[in-house]
Amino acid sequence: MQPVAARKRAEEAMNMFSAKPLRVLVVDGYKREQREDYVRDWGATPSEAYAAELRRIDPSLVTDICLPADEGANLPDGSGLASYDGIALTGSSLHIHSPEPAVTRQIELMRAIYKSGTPCFGSCWGIQIGAVAAGGTVALNPNGLEIGFARRISLTEEGARHPLLAGRPAAFDAPAIHFDSIVAPPADATILASNAMSPIQAAEFRQDGGSFWGVQYHPEFSLSLVATILRRHSGILIERGFRKDEADTKAWLADLDALDADPSRRDLAWAHGLDEEVLDPVKRVTELRNFLEMRVKPQASVRGRA
Repeated sequence: MQPVAARKRAEEAMNMFSAKPLRVLVVDGYKREQREDYVRDWGATPSEAYAAELRRIDPSLVTDICLPADEGANLPDGSGLASYDGIALTGSSLHIHSPEPAVTRQIELMRAIYKSGTPCFGSCWGIQIGAVAAGGTVALNPNGLEIGFARRISLTEEGARHPLLAGRPAAFDAPAIHFDSIVAPPADATILASNAMSPIQAAEFRQDGGSFWGVQYHPEFSLSLVATILRRHSGILIERGFRKDEADTKAWLADLDALDADPSRRDLAWAHGLDEEVLDPVKRVTELRNFLEMRVKPQASVRGRA
């Protein structure tokens, strides 16, 4: 009979050998030229940056990337989508209400994701794709441009009980950059959070036996990435009155970089009205972590993948 300690070591070794890492597909919503801008300014494409953020949460993840905005892209079919434990949709510079092949391919892919039953999460453009693929409507945000940060995102009654937002306070801020918003949700939708700029800041949609969790903001964006993207939009920031002039814009973005490097800078945090929900790299990605822990992993176990 094996000693208890030896038997325990053998069981642990077997578990380590048999455990399968979770596989997540990251769907990049950007066109090639937009991805190249990211590589030039940030050193990685949006999907590469997104995948890296997911792996920081769970280093054991295996991540793949697909590029549906590209003509001739080799996209997974239904069985290919079902082979993943989870799917994540990035943002995009495209406008879903101005359909072109780069857009319609992504809507069709999202419809296939619903049918596959694979757990899916999306940020910004991702929630818009999730809404339209389920019958909702997206248009230019009637409340205007929400840029830099979405302020005072408030949980609905359903959101306060939903696992996607577990750990978030009743109201919080988050990185955000979007011109468009969902103006009519799908028929089978649960609105989880909203603010004065966007009535749907977080939601769950259900369609064809599948479900989607998404947010209009960007939990995957660090402050430094926000600053990098906004440098490309500095003209809009000034034109629309968010910043006074070029010098003011540069100073604000430099502060964001400084806060990213040192989140303990209380002077800068106070000056820009940012708290730990944005500054703490663990709290900032709450929705991504909740998606992996409360949607992907339990579903993987049910599907016999864990």
